[in-house]
Amino acid sequence: MGLSELLSYMTEENLAMLVDKYRSLGPLPGLLLPFMKSFIPPLPTLVIISVNAAVYGLWLGFLYSWIGIVGGCLVTFAIVKKVAGHPYLVRWSQKPKVQKSLVWARRQAFNYVFLLSLFPVGPFVVINMAAGLVGMRFRSFLVAVLAGKAVMVMSVSFIGYDIHRFIENPSRLIYVVLFVGASMVISKRIEKRFSH
Repeated sequence: MGLSELLSYMTEENLAMLVDKYRSLGPLPGLLLPFMKSFIPPLPTLVIISVNAAVYGLWLGFLYSWIGIVGGCLVTFAIVKKVAGHPYLVRWSQKPKVQKSLVWARRQAFNYVFLLSLFPVGPFVVINMAAGLVGMRFRSFLVAVLAGKAVMVMSVSFIGYDIHRFIENPSRLIYVVLFVGASMVISKRIEKRFSH
């Protein structure tokens, strides 16, 4: 099965049937699909998280999606951080323009990772790789990803758990927006603590 066939298979109905079919394996399908998102960027994040919430329930679906996504981010980050010491990349990073960009990225790393982790769509792998390349500290990356992905996964799980309720009454999305807004305010406080 090629990538295009795999992506065309990734509809909400097909994923729900797949996860339900292998539910006897416990949380494994619910963890594996979001984990793969860090390595196969075109996988539909919204669909995967929504299906987990629908199949496993709101809280277990959230937990499995969150652990899977964070696990994938950490593995990608660790691999890139290990490779960043390669002589070719070290020589490339010595160029003046690259140095200037790297200095800015190092200073803004926590904020960058946290804020981009809030969005359910986007190139997660690029965010993880950039953080690894600039040598972001593991603890800062872990906190930024744990917090950012928790907000994103919870918001999507909340909607995906009972999407029909949101279709019938879209004003319920206000709660999700308020949750994300409050999380961003809290994140600013977290970021100040980790940026000094």
